Amino acid sequence: MILEPLRLTPDHDIPAPLLTELTALHVSNRDFYALSGDFPDPDDIRPEQVAKSLADELAHPDAEVLLARSAGRLVGVAITLAHHPDPADPDPWIGLLLVDAGEQGKGHGRQIASLVEGRFRSAGRAAVRLAVLHNNPGGLAFWTALGYEVIGDRKDLQRGRACAVLRKPL
Repeated sequence: MILEPLRLTPDHDIPAPLLTELTALHVSNRDFYALSGDFPDPDDIRPEQVAKSLADELAHPDAEVLLARSAGRLVGVAITLAHHPDPADPDPWIGLLLVDAGEQGKGHGRQIASLVEGRFRSAGRAAVRLAVLHNNPGGLAFWTALGYEVIGDRKDLQRGRACAVLRKPL
């Protein structure tokens, strides 16, 4: 598995072939988007919506979009945040880890999480945090199986949705 940062064009756009791949990845996760509400219609996710969503993420100076490829194929994406907007929070965050629905259950999510953790560990970070929507028990089960522990509850910063906050020492 290769994990590499998203590279934009000189005009700060996502290259068209990559946007097609990213859109297909998002479309494959219809069930997640139905519960998260991140797109207006989880049955009609469009390239321009995916591009805007990723541009909004990358507008934060400490954000990074990481592409996960296996055998040359895009199998997942992770969005990380090196520093949380709350200055009292010392840990980096995983904002999203999304695996192509047709590739789930093959260990890709676990491998992507491990690679992201390794990047933070190499940068000298002591732990990593993430939030899981309360209405996503599958997501909570995934992260706790990887050693993340629930340390609290709060609403997410973007939409005010109830979340469990998890943390894992590195």
